[in-house]
Amino acid sequence: MPDRIKTFKEFYKFYLTEHQNKTSRTLHFIGTFLVFICIGIAIYFNWTWKWFIVPIIGYGFAWVGHAFFEKNKPATFKYPFWSLISDFKLFFEILFGQRSLDSGKD
Repeated sequence: MPDRIKTFKEFYKFYLTEHQNKTSRTLHFIGTFLVFICIGIAIYFNWTWKWFIVPIIGYGFAWVGHAFFEKNKPATFKYPFWSLISDFKLFFEILFGQRSLDSGKD
């Protein structure tokens, strides 16, 4: 990773290089999808005390992808906000067909 990334545009380019494995991207997509489901359920059932499971589910899937498939360290630790925004950006790009789960087809 470069010493310090200064813009989100630079970061997202880096983020995509760290998310090239199809299984890892799939796990990120599933985790982010489940985050939206959990948020919806928590709001609907007024589960105010159960919000702690949202990041556990979202990051759990993503970190498994990094540990076992990408074999790299998540950027979350150095750039937490940009990493979170990038997770959502990639999720919606995949959802709307702008990117593929297979990075070779982007």
